[in-house]
Amino acid sequence: MSNRRFFPRPAIEASFNRWDWALLPLVLAVLVLLAMAAAQMAKPFHLGEALPLSLDPAHLPYYLLRTTLRMFIALGASVVFACVFAVLAAKVRAAEKVLVPLLDILQSIPILGFQAIAVAPFIALFPGNLFGVELAALFAIFTSQAWNMAFSLYQSLRTVPGELQEAARIFQLSGWQRFWRLELPFAMPGLLWNMMMSMSGGWFFVVASEAISVAGQDIKLPGVGSYIAVAIEARDLGAIGWAILGMLIGILLYDQLFFRPLLAWADKFRFEGSSSDQAPQSWLLTWLRRTALLQHLGAWPGRWITASFVHFRKRFDGRSIRARAEAPNPLWSRAWDALIAALVLFAIWRLVSFIHSEVGWGEAAHVFKLGFYTLARVLLLIAVASVIWVPIGVWIGLNPRIAGRVQAVAQFLAAFPSNLVFPVAVLFIVKYKLDPDLWLSPLIILGTQWYLLFNVVAGAATIPTELRLAAQNLGLKGWLAWRRYLLPAIFPSFVTGAITASGGSWNASIVAEYVSWGDTQLQAAGLGSYIQQMTTAGDFPRIALGIGVMCVFVMALNHWVWRRLYRIAEERMHF
Repeated sequence: MSNRRFFPRPAIEASFNRWDWALLPLVLAVLVLLAMAAAQMAKPFHLGEALPLSLDPAHLPYYLLRTTLRMFIALGASVVFACVFAVLAAKVRAAEKVLVPLLDILQSIPILGFQAIAVAPFIALFPGNLFGVELAALFAIFTSQAWNMAFSLYQSLRTVPGELQEAARIFQLSGWQRFWRLELPFAMPGLLWNMMMSMSGGWFFVVASEAISVAGQDIKLPGVGSYIAVAIEARDLGAIGWAILGMLIGILLYDQLFFRPLLAWADKFRFEGSSSDQAPQSWLLTWLRRTALLQHLGAWPGRWITASFVHFRKRFDGRSIRARAEAPNPLWSRAWDALIAALVLFAIWRLVSFIHSEVGWGEAAHVFKLGFYTLARVLLLIAVASVIWVPIGVWIGLNPRIAGRVQAVAQFLAAFPSNLVFPVAVLFIVKYKLDPDLWLSPLIILGTQWYLLFNVVAGAATIPTELRLAAQNLGLKGWLAWRRYLLPAIFPSFVTGAITASGGSWNASIVAEYVSWGDTQLQAAGLGSYIQQMTTAGDFPRIALGIGVMCVFVMALNHWVWRRLYRIAEERMHF
């Protein structure tokens, strides 16, 4: 039976109005620019061929367009990945046992590690074409965006309020309906803030994504990241200044044209009974709501989702409120646990064989020692960042007008690549003969501290207005307000931010513990500098050893610290 019977088309077709005519040039300009940039991604290219790259500022708009397109393609892939991962991990217990540790491993693998593995296969898939290199860059950007979004959505699905879950059971929603009607809308505010953080994370690693250098192969794709890499090699401070200006303009543009309208639209999904006093505003969303044809076109996805409910709807006999899922057979659960244990033992055996035959136990012990150095830096810097940014994030989240003003600024600061601070750090350390082991450490948290800020802002922004008013009426102030009201409200979001900030800090150690400015190089003892040196040398066994040790440290930290905090957030510290 056709869905048109249930969802008829409007009797009167949409027609142009003055707002359509006002926005049509903007829509067409964006489409033309995206098409032009996309066409350049599949040009003929042969390995070893030098791609034209100039430090002339006149080329920066084109480079900015190419970089922004790569980031949005990777962002779309990250959203799809986050939805699939979060649903499986939150709803299927057997899948959760595998997927959550797997995500811990994936977020701990540095971008250079992904590149070392993925560049050659992608290039081999498209010989004689630039698209293979572009896919390698897209994959690297994806790995800097996807993990925090997946953790955010997973945390939201695990902390949906009980009254909403009970309402879904009463209305007999199927799993498909529950996701689209309840879980995704509930998670939307936090997911959007993490999407902004993901875009900023892509900027943070843009140099490593576009300026690919593995095993002596040097490929620089046209983009802002490659522009920055060439400027650093040439010690051209003027070009770095132009790159910063180009980044700022790009962030302001997609903030106004993409993220601000989405945040204003998603405000309706806040979990509260009354509307917010200060709802986020967007001039573009206001214009879109006044159009006729563009609104008609934009309604197609919603109508498709609504129509799909008919196909995925479960039938009920009316004798029960909700057909509850049957408890899994304990034999299957034990067999699954046994299979996981067997795979873990096999991985351990392979790791032991690899160390014994390829690198030696002395080298492995040395790398573990370096891992403890990096672990100390990460834990100390996460603690310092939490003390600084949690109060600021709560203040921003509780004041939508302030959030709107600082949104673009926060995105720019989060997107600021640490590579651009290297000249100042190197010159400062060399001039005053400082210890690199100590003074290079702050570069690790330079980009990843924003995971904490964005998640805390998202958590504070979703606190129901009724709860805020109740706290005011009860006169909660100072530490009492933090202990009884604010910390429980933001705790799940803080844990998500801390997990992603921790994983990002391990990743950032790759570029923060081994820095260069022209011919001057400084390095701090740690796992990050070890992986960077081995990657530059093309020593794949030691690259694998460094990445493996980093995975061990991240998984141990997540299991013994962050995962326990997650359970506290699910059981007690959420509303």
